[in-house]
Amino acid sequence: MLDGMVSMKNNQISIMLKPSEKEKEQYALDGYFLRTNFFSSTEIDEFRSRARDDLEKDLRNDKVMIKADKDGNTTLLKMWYTADDDFYGFIARDERLVILAKEIIGDDVYIYSHKMTMKNPGEGGAWEWHQDYGYWHNYGLLAPDMLSIYIALDKSHEKNGCLQVLNGSHKLGRLNHIRENDQTIIDSEYLNEAENRYTAKYVEMEEGDALVFHCNLLHRSDANLSKEHRWGYIASYNAVSNKPFKKVRDYGHYQPMHMVQSGHFMEN
Repeated sequence: MLDGMVSMKNNQISIMLKPSEKEKEQYALDGYFLRTNFFSSTEIDEFRSRARDDLEKDLRNDKVMIKADKDGNTTLLKMWYTADDDFYGFIARDERLVILAKEIIGDDVYIYSHKMTMKNPGEGGAWEWHQDYGYWHNYGLLAPDMLSIYIALDKSHEKNGCLQVLNGSHKLGRLNHIRENDQTIIDSEYLNEAENRYTAKYVEMEEGDALVFHCNLLHRSDANLSKEHRWGYIASYNAVSNKPFKKVRDYGHYQPMHMVQSGHFMEN
């Protein structure tokens, strides 16, 4: 009797965590959807506080990448190649993220990578227009059976360099990319045509909101010229059936993933 009640409760939770029909429709149409209040205020406060302490310490110890844009503004980037039994690994394996990724991709998934993009006040650099699959494809990934979930640690808006997207541009498939100013960006000829065809939108987010977006969605962000932080955590998922067929990078290779309950990271 008790086991049956627990099983029923778990099934109800799983249904609640799955994307709604409206979210699925928007993802198919626009290439993304926004889920507000994805993390509670208590969770995001702890996440932000912990990340500020940990990653600023990592920066002092040269364990954070520094990426410059064409104007010399710098964005800090911390990448994790595995999702271990630690604070950040538990976030990547949180059932809220994993179930969304699995339901949208339509296959069993694993964590391709997870990272923190850190745009500090007055210095956070711009990211130019690109598709994530624009370069992931070169790492032995045959199909675009991938997506990312961006969680805003800070309020994210136009002035502090929030994400911008070209609505529906994922339908174009993978486009040609080039390497320029330490970034992999879409070829300008194709970008000009895409901008004529699709509408650009600023995706403004409150802290704790989550943006789920397709690996072929064209996106970018401006430099953070405000007096506010703009930090975002990005967990990327790949279909198990789409694991890389060759080793090019040290990350992104299939490892069995053990999903954890919502908020488990708060216990560590």
